[in-house]
Amino acid sequence: MSTDVFVKDDAVAWQDLGAGVRRKILGYNDSMMMVRVEFETGAIGPQHRHPHVQCAVVEKGSFDVTIEGRTQRLGVGDGYMVPSNALHGVVALEPGVLLDIFTPIREDFLS
Repeated sequence: MSTDVFVKDDAVAWQDLGAGVRRKILGYNDSMMMVRVEFETGAIGPQHRHPHVQCAVVEKGSFDVTIEGRTQRLGVGDGYMVPSNALHGVVALEPGVLLDIFTPIREDFLS
């Protein structure tokens, strides 16, 4: 299971997740996945946990990111790491985009 080694952003459709959030899967193989997530101002990535390790970088905007009860305001170029099963979520303070990397892949995103 994998995508091509090259990804053209405009060739990948957005998936509307509702409540001002949408995502597109930019690529994956058996061990990792890259996902772009776009947020409207005030949109929330609700607190959740999963067994995957996740890292992300802010491509656009600013976010309050909470990981295991610790909140940090992050802007363009900033990033964060989420350990496996850590409770985490985000709030978009303005229109923004996160680039998420997961290992292993989020198979739930593919269904």
